[in-house]
Amino acid sequence: MNPILIRGGHLVDPAAHVDGRRDLLLADGKVAAVDMPGKIKHSAAEIIEAKGLVVAPGLVDIHVHLREPGQSYKETIATGTAAAAAGGFTTVCAMPNTVPVNDSPETTRWMQAPERGAAVRVFPIAAATRGSMGENLTEYGALKAAGAVAVTDDGKPILGDSVMRQALTAAARVNLPVIQHAEDTRLTGGCSMNAGALAFRLGLRGMPVQAESGLVERDIRVLSEIKDSRPHLHVAHLSTKAALDAVRRARRNGLRVTCEVTPHHFALNEEAIANYNTNAKMNPPLRAEADREAMIEGIIDGSIECIATDHAPHALHEKEQEFERAPNGITGLETALGLSIAILHVRHKLPLSRVIALLSSQPAAVLNLKGRGTLAVGSVADVVIFDPQKQWTFRALQSKSRSKNTPFEGWTLQGKIARTISEGRMVYGG
Repeated sequence: MNPILIRGGHLVDPAAHVDGRRDLLLADGKVAAVDMPGKIKHSAAEIIEAKGLVVAPGLVDIHVHLREPGQSYKETIATGTAAAAAGGFTTVCAMPNTVPVNDSPETTRWMQAPERGAAVRVFPIAAATRGSMGENLTEYGALKAAGAVAVTDDGKPILGDSVMRQALTAAARVNLPVIQHAEDTRLTGGCSMNAGALAFRLGLRGMPVQAESGLVERDIRVLSEIKDSRPHLHVAHLSTKAALDAVRRARRNGLRVTCEVTPHHFALNEEAIANYNTNAKMNPPLRAEADREAMIEGIIDGSIECIATDHAPHALHEKEQEFERAPNGITGLETALGLSIAILHVRHKLPLSRVIALLSSQPAAVLNLKGRGTLAVGSVADVVIFDPQKQWTFRALQSKSRSKNTPFEGWTLQGKIARTISEGRMVYGG
């Protein structure tokens, strides 16, 4: 890799408390120097002129579905990470609900092998229980040694109190977070959207808010009962005010609880499915407007640590069927930054540095991804360069993802990616 000198850009690095014009030198896959404009000299470096652009740490997504092994007709690790690069992400953490489920060191290593053709760094998140069946724990130490950065049964929540207690205790011993898909499936069987007046009008069975908040409260209670360690519970794709309030209370009580929100849960409410739009069907479902507003409030007041996409590609034929039969999930890697800037920064006046932190340094901290989410000297040379003022229209057919299931077709977004550099390699733009 040739050295790269990025000149004249506005560096936004929340972890390093930098927000101003800086030049940046990348060499040997690391950040070699950060200095005031014109101070860095390197005759052999490739020059990137970034005047008028923001230079930021490569984005970190701790919740993606890359569908390999087993469902490559929806997505592959190569196509999913190409979409990540196009969206400014240089690190993605892949969920284990593959076919077979990633519950072994062998599958964990397979996902990271060079043969997968990943454009950016993939960190697997392994299953918390064998086959994600919620019964017998996997081997957390062996999974971590193979490269797993957390454990979860995402999509199949751990319902048993004793199993959740065992998972939190075992994960704490090896310093891994337990990520919970907070859905009490005993309350959501046969449901396909948020419970409420709209579900009644559409003739669809609705998921009650309590299915999410109740399980979050249960997990927090179990967490509070573990006295001999300090487990880390991370709540995936939070979508309700009641669950967010439970997380706030847990933190006030000194418990180690973190959470994430997706762009679609702060950009859309349940009205997006009013015409049985399967591209707006996901789990957790789009909620009432009050819950959407609560997610934005939680971001602004710092209760929510990170934005994660829950990128969930599905083939066209899977989404083109009756609403109740269609699978849950949407793509999200290429729209996350544009939605975050347009809604949080422009509309709600959240400083751009806070938006960048939610998409880089803070998710990296949640999963202890050292050297990522910052551009401090010595950190990994993961960089995104974008124009924060430029508006653009998202077209699904132009997506790098193998699947095109998105509710954001034709949306005007803000913040156009110019280049993405992963570990010193140009992976998008240029």
